[in-house]
Amino acid sequence: MKWLLLVTALSVAYGLSAQEADTVEDYSMYGEAELAGGAKRFCTSKVFDISPNKLISIGYDFQGSYQADLGGVASISPQSIQNQNNNGLRIAVNAPIISKTNLLLNVGATYWENFYSFGSAATHPLARSLQAYGLRTMGINFTLFKPFNEINFLIVNGSADLNGNYSFENFQSMSTAKISATAIYGWKKHDRLQYGFGLARTYRIGELNYLPVFLYNYTFPSRKWGVEALFPARANLRRTFNSRTLAFFGYELEGNSYLIRNRGNEFTPGFDNLELRRSELRIRFTFERSIKDFIWFSLQAGLRYNTRFHVDQHEFFRGFGDQPYLFENSLSNSLFINFSVNLVSP
Repeated sequence: MKWLLLVTALSVAYGLSAQEADTVEDYSMYGEAELAGGAKRFCTSKVFDISPNKLISIGYDFQGSYQADLGGVASISPQSIQNQNNNGLRIAVNAPIISKTNLLLNVGATYWENFYSFGSAATHPLARSLQAYGLRTMGINFTLFKPFNEINFLIVNGSADLNGNYSFENFQSMSTAKISATAIYGWKKHDRLQYGFGLARTYRIGELNYLPVFLYNYTFPSRKWGVEALFPARANLRRTFNSRTLAFFGYELEGNSYLIRNRGNEFTPGFDNLELRRSELRIRFTFERSIKDFIWFSLQAGLRYNTRFHVDQHEFFRGFGDQPYLFENSLSNSLFINFSVNLVSP
């Protein structure tokens, strides 16, 4: 069944050719390549000892128990209820399409799912919908790395994600895909330092916004420590024990906007196509180790801090405006664990 999900994700990726999981992501995904002789030379996309790119990743995500305080409006009464856990599969596939010294292009597909366990006490329509159908994300993405010389480069990332409470038997329209993009202009000062500035169209805060971004990858002279960061999306302090064993401490901001359809009449008429604005900050430890050659195991554990779990009546751009939500919700913090098996690039 899991491989069927993977095949389905790739099929959706093909159908979404108009191009998230909103993902400006691993810019270390390309190999080192240089020109010989006196030809023009270009900077590579890596710094020394950066974590390897995951070509195929199959993982499982689990969150512990927490309290959900769900708001009310009109015919919807508020409810405070305990969610026993969240869990779901996470699959990602990435492949290099163009690999030249002056142009690198990677394309990928993702599938994430998130199921809820509110139990029989759930009376709030949002809790009933989440328990019955969960949340899913299917998406495609690309990352282009364009070096101009031995120092300057441009990174462009784009993604399209289909987010909602759909199932494979009850799919939602491709026109509801959420489009994200990032462009970064950067400098690679030497083989241990790379940084850049740019702008992102992102759903990581749970709804569409436009934010400045700062890329910073640095390896200390000892080659034992390093920093891998793309602010404000994520940042990690890296410890390199050897070429096969890495550890990280940092955070990542995860989020997206999900279409909540009234599939089983959980909501009263008039609340048929809502948008769940979901965003969370994950403070985490990560341990990664090679099991065999290019097959790596990854384990994450940490605290999930909820930053947004509100509901809008329809999709629109709020930006930094103060338009009220249809109803607001809050989730208490919970612990989480995530493990995956990965095929990494050489």
